[in-house]
Amino acid sequence: MEQLLELADDRLINGCIFCGGRADTRDHVPSRILLDAPYPENLPVVGACKICNQGFSKDEQYLVCLLESVFTGSTDPEKICRPSIARAMKRSPALKARIEAAKSSFNGRTVFHPEDDRVKNVMLKLARGHAAFELSQPCKEEPVHYWCGALETLTEEAQEGFDAVHIQQLFGEIGSRNMQRMFAAEVMLKSESGEQKKMQVIVNDWVDVQEDRYRYLAIDDVNGVVIRIVISEYLACEVAWNIYA
Repeated sequence: MEQLLELADDRLINGCIFCGGRADTRDHVPSRILLDAPYPENLPVVGACKICNQGFSKDEQYLVCLLESVFTGSTDPEKICRPSIARAMKRSPALKARIEAAKSSFNGRTVFHPEDDRVKNVMLKLARGHAAFELSQPCKEEPVHYWCGALETLTEEAQEGFDAVHIQQLFGEIGSRNMQRMFAAEVMLKSESGEQKKMQVIVNDWVDVQEDRYRYLAIDDVNGVVIRIVISEYLACEVAWNIYA
Protein backbone atom coordinates (compact mmCIF):
# COMPACT_ATOMS: atom_id res chain seq x y z
CA MET A 1 0.00 0.00 0.00
CA GLU A 2 1.04 3.60 -0.56
CA GLN A 3 2.44 5.09 2.63
CA LEU A 4 0.79 8.40 3.52
CA LEU A 5 1.55 10.56 6.53
CA GLU A 6 -1.34 11.62 8.75
CA LEU A 7 -1.57 15.41 8.40
CA ALA A 8 -4.85 15.92 10.26
CA ASP A 9 -5.05 17.32 13.80
CA ASP A 10 -3.29 14.68 15.93
CA ARG A 11 -5.67 15.42 18.82
CA LEU A 12 -8.52 13.75 16.95
CA ILE A 13 -7.28 10.19 17.51
CA ASN A 14 -6.01 9.54 21.02
CA GLY A 15 -5.65 6.26 22.86
CA CYS A 16 -7.26 2.97 21.90
CA ILE A 17 -9.55 3.56 18.93
CA PHE A 18 -11.94 0.89 20.19
CA CYS A 19 -12.46 1.84 23.85
CA GLY A 20 -10.53 5.09 24.36
CA GLY A 21 -8.13 3.57 26.89
CA ARG A 22 -4.36 3.69 26.81
CA ALA A 23 -2.98 2.62 23.43
CA ASP A 24 -0.14 0.37 24.56
CA THR A 25 -0.17 -1.82 21.41
CA ARG A 26 -0.58 -1.37 17.66
CA ASP A 27 -3.19 -3.20 15.63
CA HIS A 28 -3.13 -3.91 11.89
CA VAL A 29 -6.31 -2.96 10.00
CA PRO A 30 -6.99 -5.29 8.30
CA SER A 31 -5.52 -7.99 10.51
CA ARG A 32 -2.93 -10.10 8.75
CA ILE A 33 -5.00 -13.24 9.34
CA LEU A 34 -7.33 -11.92 6.63
CA LEU A 35 -4.47 -11.66 4.13
CA ASP A 36 -1.99 -13.96 2.41
CA ALA A 37 1.77 -13.97 2.84
CA PRO A 38 3.82 -12.21 1.67
CA TYR A 39 1.88 -9.38 3.27
CA PRO A 40 1.55 -5.99 1.58
CA GLU A 41 3.93 -3.29 2.71
CA ASN A 42 2.72 -0.34 4.79
CA LEU A 43 -0.38 -2.04 6.21
CA PRO A 44 -2.59 0.43 8.12
CA VAL A 45 -1.81 0.40 11.84
CA VAL A 46 -3.85 2.00 14.63
CA GLY A 47 -3.40 2.37 18.36
CA ALA A 48 -5.17 -0.13 20.63
CA CYS A 49 -5.03 -1.34 24.20
CA LYS A 50 -3.88 -4.91 24.88
CA ILE A 51 -7.34 -6.05 26.00
CA CYS A 52 -9.07 -4.86 22.82
CA ASN A 53 -6.25 -6.02 20.56
CA GLN A 54 -6.28 -9.54 21.98
CA GLY A 55 -10.05 -9.59 22.38
CA PHE A 56 -10.71 -9.80 18.65
CA SER A 57 -8.30 -12.66 17.89
CA LYS A 58 -10.64 -15.61 18.43
CA ASP A 59 -13.47 -14.01 16.46
CA GLU A 60 -11.10 -13.17 13.60
CA GLN A 61 -9.87 -16.74 13.51
CA TYR A 62 -13.47 -17.96 13.52
CA LEU A 63 -14.35 -15.67 10.61
CA VAL A 64 -11.49 -16.73 8.33
CA CYS A 65 -12.03 -20.41 9.09
CA LEU A 66 -15.75 -20.00 8.39
CA LEU A 67 -15.08 -18.28 5.06
CA GLU A 68 -12.66 -20.96 3.91
CA SER A 69 -15.17 -23.63 4.89
CA VAL A 70 -17.81 -21.82 2.81
CA PHE A 71 -15.47 -21.68 -0.20
CA THR A 72 -14.59 -25.37 -0.04
CA GLY A 73 -17.91 -26.65 1.30
CA SER A 74 -16.03 -28.52 4.01
CA THR A 75 -14.27 -28.10 7.34
CA ASP A 76 -11.73 -30.78 6.45
CA PRO A 77 -8.26 -29.15 6.77
CA GLU A 78 -7.05 -31.29 3.87
CA LYS A 79 -9.54 -29.53 1.60
CA ILE A 80 -8.81 -25.99 2.82
CA CYS A 81 -6.84 -24.08 0.16
CA ARG A 82 -5.08 -21.54 2.39
CA PRO A 83 -2.29 -23.29 4.37
CA SER A 84 -2.51 -20.92 7.35
CA ILE A 85 -6.23 -21.58 7.75
CA ALA A 86 -5.78 -25.34 7.33
CA ARG A 87 -3.22 -25.26 10.16
CA ALA A 88 -5.61 -23.26 12.36
CA MET A 89 -8.37 -25.82 11.81
CA LYS A 90 -5.99 -28.66 12.73
CA ARG A 91 -4.84 -26.85 15.89
CA SER A 92 -8.40 -26.16 17.07
CA PRO A 93 -10.68 -29.20 16.83
CA ALA A 94 -13.28 -27.32 18.91
CA LEU A 95 -13.46 -24.50 16.35
CA LYS A 96 -13.66 -27.01 13.50
CA ALA A 97 -16.49 -28.84 15.27
CA ARG A 98 -18.33 -25.58 15.96
CA ILE A 99 -18.28 -24.58 12.29
CA GLU A 100 -19.18 -28.11 11.22
CA ALA A 101 -22.23 -28.01 13.51
CA ALA A 102 -23.43 -24.91 11.66
CA LYS A 103 -23.39 -26.73 8.30
CA SER A 104 -26.56 -27.77 6.53
CA SER A 105 -27.85 -28.51 3.05
CA PHE A 106 -30.21 -26.22 1.14
CA ASN A 107 -31.43 -26.91 -2.40
CA GLY A 108 -28.52 -29.28 -2.93
CA ARG A 109 -25.95 -26.74 -1.71
CA THR A 110 -23.81 -26.88 1.41
CA VAL A 111 -24.43 -23.79 3.53
CA PHE A 112 -22.96 -22.57 6.79
CA HIS A 113 -24.96 -20.49 9.27
CA PRO A 114 -22.61 -17.87 10.75
CA GLU A 115 -22.56 -16.71 14.33
CA ASP A 116 -23.69 -13.18 13.53
CA ASP A 117 -22.42 -11.59 16.75
CA ARG A 118 -18.89 -12.86 16.14
CA VAL A 119 -18.89 -11.71 12.53
CA LYS A 120 -20.24 -8.29 13.53
CA ASN A 121 -17.58 -7.93 16.23
CA VAL A 122 -14.84 -8.35 13.60
CA MET A 123 -16.47 -6.16 10.96
CA LEU A 124 -17.08 -3.28 13.38
CA LYS A 125 -13.48 -3.55 14.54
CA LEU A 126 -12.28 -3.26 10.95
CA ALA A 127 -14.65 -0.39 10.17
CA ARG A 128 -13.56 1.58 13.25
CA GLY A 129 -9.93 0.99 12.31
CA HIS A 130 -10.43 2.30 8.78
CA ALA A 131 -12.37 5.33 10.07
CA ALA A 132 -9.52 6.21 12.41
CA PHE A 133 -6.66 5.53 10.00
CA GLU A 134 -8.15 6.95 6.80
CA LEU A 135 -10.55 9.63 8.04
CA SER A 136 -9.11 10.64 11.44
CA GLN A 137 -12.56 9.96 12.84
CA PRO A 138 -12.98 8.18 16.20
CA CYS A 139 -16.16 6.12 15.80
CA LYS A 140 -16.42 4.37 19.17
CA GLU A 141 -20.20 4.66 19.50
CA GLU A 142 -22.68 2.22 17.98
CA PRO A 143 -23.22 2.78 14.24
CA VAL A 144 -26.55 3.96 12.87
CA HIS A 145 -26.33 1.38 10.08
CA TYR A 146 -24.74 -2.03 9.78
CA TRP A 147 -25.10 -4.59 6.99
CA CYS A 148 -22.99 -7.64 6.27
CA GLY A 149 -23.58 -10.40 3.77
CA ALA A 150 -22.40 -12.14 0.63
CA LEU A 151 -21.94 -9.90 -2.41
CA GLU A 152 -23.79 -12.46 -4.52
CA THR A 153 -26.96 -11.89 -2.49
CA LEU A 154 -27.22 -8.31 -3.77
CA THR A 155 -29.10 -7.48 -6.94
CA GLU A 156 -26.93 -6.47 -9.87
CA GLU A 157 -27.96 -2.83 -9.42
CA ALA A 158 -27.26 -2.91 -5.68
CA GLN A 159 -23.87 -4.51 -6.21
CA GLU A 160 -22.91 -1.89 -8.79
CA GLY A 161 -23.87 0.82 -6.30
CA PHE A 162 -21.90 -0.84 -3.51
CA ASP A 163 -18.78 -1.25 -5.67
CA ALA A 164 -18.93 2.25 -7.16
CA VAL A 165 -16.46 4.98 -6.26
CA HIS A 166 -17.78 7.81 -4.09
CA ILE A 167 -18.18 11.29 -5.57
CA GLN A 168 -17.22 13.61 -2.74
CA GLN A 169 -19.48 16.56 -1.95
CA LEU A 170 -17.69 18.05 1.05
CA PHE A 171 -14.22 17.43 2.48
CA GLY A 172 -13.87 15.67 5.81
CA GLU A 173 -10.91 16.19 8.12
CA ILE A 174 -8.32 18.33 6.37
CA GLY A 175 -5.06 16.44 5.94
CA SER A 176 -6.51 12.99 6.55
CA ARG A 177 -5.10 10.13 4.49
CA ASN A 178 -8.44 9.76 2.76
CA MET A 179 -8.36 13.39 1.63
CA GLN A 180 -4.85 12.86 0.24
CA ARG A 181 -6.02 9.85 -1.78
CA MET A 182 -8.82 11.74 -3.57
CA PHE A 183 -8.37 12.85 -7.15
CA ALA A 184 -10.16 15.08 -9.63
CA ALA A 185 -11.88 13.63 -12.68
CA GLU A 186 -13.99 14.91 -15.54
CA VAL A 187 -17.26 13.11 -16.18
CA MET A 188 -20.18 13.47 -18.57
CA LEU A 189 -23.54 13.87 -16.88
CA LYS A 190 -26.95 13.88 -18.54
CA SER A 191 -29.54 16.38 -17.35
CA GLU A 192 -33.26 15.62 -17.09
CA SER A 193 -33.67 17.26 -20.50
CA GLY A 194 -31.14 14.84 -22.00
CA GLU A 195 -28.40 17.43 -22.41
CA GLN A 196 -24.82 16.16 -21.93
CA LYS A 197 -22.60 18.29 -19.71
CA LYS A 198 -18.99 17.94 -18.59
CA MET A 199 -18.36 18.30 -14.86
CA GLN A 200 -15.30 18.21 -12.64
CA VAL A 201 -15.75 15.95 -9.62
CA ILE A 202 -13.65 14.77 -6.68
CA VAL A 203 -13.39 10.98 -6.63
CA ASN A 204 -12.92 8.91 -3.49
CA ASP A 205 -11.87 5.44 -4.66
CA TRP A 206 -11.53 2.02 -3.07
CA VAL A 207 -8.23 1.05 -1.41
CA ASP A 208 -6.99 -2.38 -2.51
CA VAL A 209 -4.99 -3.81 0.37
CA GLN A 210 -4.41 -7.14 -1.36
CA GLU A 211 -5.89 -8.09 -4.73
CA ASP A 212 -8.90 -10.42 -4.48
CA ARG A 213 -8.36 -10.68 -0.72
CA TYR A 214 -9.26 -7.36 0.92
CA ARG A 215 -10.41 -3.88 -0.13
CA TYR A 216 -12.21 -1.00 1.56
CA LEU A 217 -13.76 2.39 0.88
CA ALA A 218 -13.72 5.07 3.58
CA ILE A 219 -16.17 7.98 3.22
CA ASP A 220 -16.48 11.15 5.32
CA ASP A 221 -19.09 13.38 3.72
CA VAL A 222 -22.32 15.26 4.38
CA ASN A 223 -24.14 12.11 5.57
CA GLY A 224 -21.40 11.17 8.01
CA VAL A 225 -18.87 8.34 8.00
CA VAL A 226 -19.44 5.26 5.84
CA ILE A 227 -17.04 2.32 5.63
CA ARG A 228 -17.43 -0.42 3.02
CA ILE A 229 -15.37 -3.60 3.15
CA VAL A 230 -15.04 -6.62 0.85
CA ILE A 231 -13.19 -9.75 1.99
CA SER A 232 -12.11 -12.36 -0.57
CA GLU A 233 -14.51 -10.79 -3.09
CA TYR A 234 -17.27 -12.61 -1.21
CA LEU A 235 -18.14 -11.10 2.17
CA ALA A 236 -19.26 -7.48 2.00
CA CYS A 237 -20.01 -5.04 4.79
CA GLU A 238 -21.23 -1.46 5.15
CA VAL A 239 -21.11 0.48 8.41
CA ALA A 240 -22.23 4.08 8.95
CA TRP A 241 -22.00 6.66 11.73
CA ASN A 242 -24.02 9.88 11.62
CA ILE A 243 -21.30 11.97 13.24
CA TYR A 244 -22.71 15.29 12.01
CA ALA A 245 -26.20 14.87 13.48
